[in-house]
Amino acid sequence: MSMLDIRNVTKQFGSLVAVNSVSMQVAAGELRAIIGPNGAGKTTFFNMISGFFSPTAGDIVFDGTTVTKLAVAERVAMGMARTFQITEIFPELTVRENIRIGVESALGLRQRFWIGAAQKAAVNRGIDEALILTGLTVNADRLVGELSHGDQRAAEIATALTLKPRLLLLDEPTAGMGEHETYAVANLIRRLHKNSAYTIVLIEHDMRVVFNLADKITVLGEGKMLAEGTPDEIAANPIVQEAYLGKAE
Repeated sequence: MSMLDIRNVTKQFGSLVAVNSVSMQVAAGELRAIIGPNGAGKTTFFNMISGFFSPTAGDIVFDGTTVTKLAVAERVAMGMARTFQITEIFPELTVRENIRIGVESALGLRQRFWIGAAQKAAVNRGIDEALILTGLTVNADRLVGELSHGDQRAAEIATALTLKPRLLLLDEPTAGMGEHETYAVANLIRRLHKNSAYTIVLIEHDMRVVFNLADKITVLGEGKMLAEGTPDEIAANPIVQEAYLGKAE
């Protein structure tokens, strides 16, 4: 059974067809990259997977359950977590405080004025786990706004991991980064995939990141599926070379 099964999804905005009957299956433990030029429909496709948009047609099945009509919060509760192209964390709080918000939300403690010793211990364990997974322990008590862009992205991923997701959706995780930061974030994603066996779907423009990380690549163009396959298959695909990677001279 696939962890994620996208069945002929279409999204129309009036007369504009942003995504046109696209299907995709992602196996448990797989790292899938979605690529395509600007306007290909990648973000719209991601928004349908995560519940921010409802498909005009088609179905989305997560771990055997149809979630097409479920809200974002319901999908999160089932085990989906998403980061965004623009980092969604609180820069005026420390890394630890940002992660604490995620842990307390995951444990259903955000609305409580008082929690017991056992619950405090569970919160602290959750924070420590996320810090260790993302390599942020050394920066735990620094304000997020003081960190490099790469470490800010790692803090956002750490907060997403507090939700204990079975599917991690990463929207352009290396956007706007220099070479050193891109390398660090790519290594973090590799560790989460290989060492912690997360199922990951990511949108990414940096082809070095895509071809070094992905098990399979889905290529979109003008809202349609152009190609799908392993990195070697995609690199050798003449349609992809011409439409996205650039036609060889």
